[in-house]
Amino acid sequence: MALADKQLQYREIITKAVCGKGRKFSTVSHTVTPPHSPTSILGAWIINHQYEAVRSGDGIEVIGTYDINIWYSYSKNSQTEVAKETVSYVENVPLSYVDPKHRATTEEVAADATQEPNCIEANISSSGSSVTIRVEREFAVEMVAETKVTVACIPGGLDDLDGKDLDYGLGDDGDYDDLDPDLLDDEV
Repeated sequence: MALADKQLQYREIITKAVCGKGRKFSTVSHTVTPPHSPTSILGAWIINHQYEAVRSGDGIEVIGTYDINIWYSYSKNSQTEVAKETVSYVENVPLSYVDPKHRATTEEVAADATQEPNCIEANISSSGSSVTIRVEREFAVEMVAETKVTVACIPGGLDDLDGKDLDYGLGDDGDYDDLDPDLLDDEV
């Protein structure tokens, strides 16, 4: 039985759906000034990353903090110490897609750190008194809100079909004679 044989009805329903998405990779630099002038950098890492997401203009702002720890030597490599500094940041992630029909009053936003902040380089500054580190981080964000979608309805529901198969009338039944078998991928 073709679906066109039945009289389809359409309805608009309101549902929660992902109405906006975005992703942003960034590299930032921070300068940490330890209590002693460093001779060499022995390690640099980032811990205690915390963040939250808020809607802002055309995007979502990720607001967070993390601690930078730099293990360094000083006094001509005769002593070591760890310098610690807490850094605050605001990362604006633009939404690459936004459903224009969503209800703005129902927006909920979320962020996921697809790459936690990570130190990729640490160097002693030219003055010799501070350390410059480069940090990379990446966030994926999404906005969930109520929106309208249109659905096709079968009058009487599926029970009304009496076990008959549905033909959605989406085209050819699979005439694949024109396919070139040399183009088929053997690794399926």
